Amino acid sequence: MTGFDGAFWRSGNAGFADAVMSRIFNHRRPSRRPAAVLRAATAADVVAGVKLAAAEGWKVAVRSGGHSWAAWSLREDALLIDLALLTGMRYAPATGIATVGPAVRGGQDLDPFLAGHGRFFAGGHHPTVGMGGFLLQGGMGWNCRGWGWAAESIESMDVVTASGELVRCSATENADLFWAARGSGPGFFGVVTEFRLRTRPRFRSLKQSTFIYPAELSSEVLTWFHSVRHDVPSSVGLVAIGATPPGFDSPVLIIDGVSFDGGPSSLAALGTCPVAGEALASKTAQSVGIGELFTDQLRANPEGHRYFVDNAYLAGSASEVIPALAPAFAELPTSKTFTILGDFSPQQSRPLPDMALSLRADLYFAAYVVGRAPDDDDRCRSWLDTTMDSLAPYSVGCYLGDSDFTVRPDRIMSDAAWSKFQQIRAVRDPEGRFPGYLGAPSQ
Repeated sequence: MTGFDGAFWRSGNAGFADAVMSRIFNHRRPSRRPAAVLRAATAADVVAGVKLAAAEGWKVAVRSGGHSWAAWSLREDALLIDLALLTGMRYAPATGIATVGPAVRGGQDLDPFLAGHGRFFAGGHHPTVGMGGFLLQGGMGWNCRGWGWAAESIESMDVVTASGELVRCSATENADLFWAARGSGPGFFGVVTEFRLRTRPRFRSLKQSTFIYPAELSSEVLTWFHSVRHDVPSSVGLVAIGATPPGFDSPVLIIDGVSFDGGPSSLAALGTCPVAGEALASKTAQSVGIGELFTDQLRANPEGHRYFVDNAYLAGSASEVIPALAPAFAELPTSKTFTILGDFSPQQSRPLPDMALSLRADLYFAAYVVGRAPDDDDRCRSWLDTTMDSLAPYSVGCYLGDSDFTVRPDRIMSDAAWSKFQQIRAVRDPEGRFPGYLGAPSQ
C-alpha cells in the first residue's frame, strides 16, 4: 500500500506481527489480531486510513500509548491506526495552552517540556502513559482529588470522524463530539490527532508524608482513613496502598499524601491515626521531586509483566465498606500486586462539566494484580474476581482506564449521559466504523 507518509502493513506482510504488538504494556496479551496496521505520521494519514478502512469493510481501532490493560486496540477485522509518531508539543505563553499529540507521554515527554516554561499539566501517574487514551478516558491524574479530571482542562481537539473528515472540536465547534470524547475512552467514534490543553502554573514545592503499617492493622487504619480524608485539604493527593515494597517480605498498608504547594500543615492529619505508634516506618512532610514520584510509579508498574486490573467507585459507610476492603490490602496474591484506595471527597462539592464522564464517588478502589508467567494467571484472576465480587454491593460504577468489560461489566456514565452518548454515536458513526467497547458496560 502506498500513499501514506507513515508505514502500513497488511496481515502476512513482513513486520506485521511486530507492528501489531508495538508498545502494548501488558504482557498478558489477547489472541485478537487486526487485518492491517497503519502507523500514521500525520493527520492526513489518519484521514486516509479511515477512508481505506471503509473501502475494505474494516473497523477502525486506535492506539495512542499502549497502556490499556485490556489491549483495547487489538480488534478483529480492523485497521489498527497506531499514533506512535504523533508526538508534537507546542506551548503558547500568551494563553497557557499546550498543544500535544496523542502519543506524547505525560511524565517522560510533556512534564519536562512544560517545566521549561514554568507550567504543569496533571497527566497520568505512570510517566509513559500516552495522553490520548488518558484524556479520552477522563484523566485520573496527579491530584485529581483536588484539581479534577484532566479531561476538564481540554480546550479543544482535532478529530478524524468516522466519515474521514478532520474537524476541530471544542465547546463551540462540533460540541457533540467534544462532549462525547471527554470520558468515553475506547468507545469514542473518532481519532484524536491533537489536543490543546489548559496548563497551570508549576508547583513551587512538593511535600510528602508516608506511613507504613502492618497488614494486620488494615481494618483499623482504613476505618481511620475513611474519616480523616475529610480533614485533608484539596492540595493533597491522598491514597491508601496495599503492597509489598522493597525491603518487606509480605504485604503492608501504606498511607501516602503528596501536597502540591500546601506546605507541611496540609499533611498534618495523616499523623493522627490511632495506631500511628505501630507504624513500621514513616516520613512526615518531606520534600520530594516529581521525578522521584515518577520513578516510584515505574517501580510499582514493572514492564514485562502480566497484569489483571479492575476497579470500582465506592459508596457506603465505613462499617459497610471497610470489612469488604480490608482483605484486598492485607492478602495479596503476588509480591508485585498492589491495591489502592483513593479519596475524591473534595470533588463532591462542585458540579462536573457537561461531558460523557459523569460518574464519581467519594472513594475509588483499584487492584493491579501482577504476575510474571502464564502459570500465575489462574491464581491472579481468581483473587481479583473474589475481591471485586466482595465490593460489588458498594460499587456505583467504574473508571474506564482500569476496566475490562469482557470479565466484569460495570457502569461508566450516568444513565442520562449514556443515552446521550448513544444518540451522538448513532448520528456520527451510523455504520459502526468504530467498534466501541470490548464487552459492554452494564448501563
